[in-house]
Amino acid sequence: MLIELRNLRNHLAWADNAVLDALVSAPEWPAAAAREFAHVLASEEGWLARLEGRPARVTLWPEIDAAELRALAADLHLAYMRHLDALTPADLHRMVSYHNSANIAFETSVRDILQHLFMHAQYHRGKVNLLLRQAGLTPAAVDYIGFIRGFPTAVTPIATHS
Repeated sequence: MLIELRNLRNHLAWADNAVLDALVSAPEWPAAAAREFAHVLASEEGWLARLEGRPARVTLWPEIDAAELRALAADLHLAYMRHLDALTPADLHRMVSYHNSANIAFETSVRDILQHLFMHAQYHRGKVNLLLRQAGLTPAAVDYIGFIRGFPTAVTPIATHS
């Protein structure tokens, strides 16, 4: 299971960077898509904070610019690499106590937190890609199979109306 989780962590970093590249390469800053992606990174930070038993460094929906997004992503990817590389199989069953954004108390296993983290990020990256497409921009190819193959998946061309 640790091997699979580490592979998903590697996909997370790869996909986050692909989305960042799509945002930064846009001719005009796509604010709605950037806000959605900031939430992806803020959620990654929030879950890491819970795993580490500390307060989160950013709010759940931060207003941050491209440079701050890049810096936060780089910090998080390194922190998750270190965190997952230090885990043992027994650690995956450890229960983490925390309060959600509505201040409701929960206990969740490390394994379930990590699996949620990876799926949540991909869900919101899909929303970022939709917002990019709606703005007439090319979305980032972030499918897991593209990561595994080392070759991006096909991206549907932007429809032109004539």
